[in-house]
Order: sequence, then structure tokens, then C-alpha cells
Amino acid sequence: MTAPTLTTAPASPGPAAAAPHPGYDLGLLLLRVAVGLTMAAHGSQKLFGWFNGSGLDATGQFFDSLGYPSGETMALVAGTSETFGGLALALGLFTPLAAAAIVGTMLNAVAAVHWEGGFFSPAGIEYPMILGLGAASLALTGPGRYAADRFLPVPALRSHRLVTGLAAIALALVTAALVLLFRD
Repeated sequence: MTAPTLTTAPASPGPAAAAPHPGYDLGLLLLRVAVGLTMAAHGSQKLFGWFNGSGLDATGQFFDSLGYPSGETMALVAGTSETFGGLALALGLFTPLAAAAIVGTMLNAVAAVHWEGGFFSPAGIEYPMILGLGAASLALTGPGRYAADRFLPVPALRSHRLVTGLAAIALALVTAALVLLFRD
């Protein structure tokens, strides 16, 4: 009679080596496109007056009324951040920086425009908060496999690192705080 042998199964590769589920990348693509194109549309309302927007002059007057110095310049900054940050986010191009542009802009929108309106839309923080948190989530997770970042020669963008996303969010928080400090 032979003694039973103890065999062990091969070690599990663990979560770091596991291939992501295809739904993960499709979900990130859907979130990027939805948040990115929504932001690009809002930015083009400010910059060009498209989609029944006010255009740069009227948006500048609105920024003046909110206490921002040089309202037209701030409208240009906000519109550019939203338009190009949104388009880059939708494409998954420079995702952490695109997300930072959106997060910073939405923090200003929450603090300067929507805070007094409570939580729910249309006057409350609900809408800009969700867009900002969606962008922050993408900064943290990375854009997924279906993104332009995967083809860039920048290792930090090609294979996402959490520290890159955290740095982008920190940049957005600091920039938004500085812009808010300049308000009257």
C-alpha cells in the first residue's frame, strides 16, 4: 500500500496578473464618451454659442457676475477646458490631464454656481458633481484598452498607474482652489 501523495494546485496568478473582463473596457469607453462629449458640448456652448449656448461674450458677462476677474478670460479658460478636455477624455487621449481639466471646471461650477441650489438639478450640484466624479473616476481607473493613450510613447499613459490619476486629481483640486480664491 502506498501512502497518498499531497499535491498542491498551482498558485493563482492573483488579481494583478488576471486579464480584465471585456465588459470593464467597454464600460470605461462608455463612461469616457458620455462624460467627454457632454463636457465638449457644454464647452462649445461657451466658446462658440453652439447648441443654444451663450457664446464667449455673454458667458464672460456671466463669469463677471459670479465675481471672477476678467470674466471673458475665465469663460475662455472654462470653455477650452470643457471642450478640449471633454474631447480628449472621449478619445482616451492624455486621460489623466483631460480628467483634471473637467474635475477642476466642475469644482468651480459646484462652488460658484450650484452650491446655493441644493443637491437636485437644475439649480443644484447634482449634475456638475456627477460629471466631475465621472472624470475623477476615469483619472483613477485609467481609460481602458480602447483608448488613444494605449498608443502613446508615454509609459505612464500607456499602462495606467494609480499615482498618475491621483496626481491629476491633486492638480485639479489645487487649480480649482486657486481659481476660486481669485473670485470677489
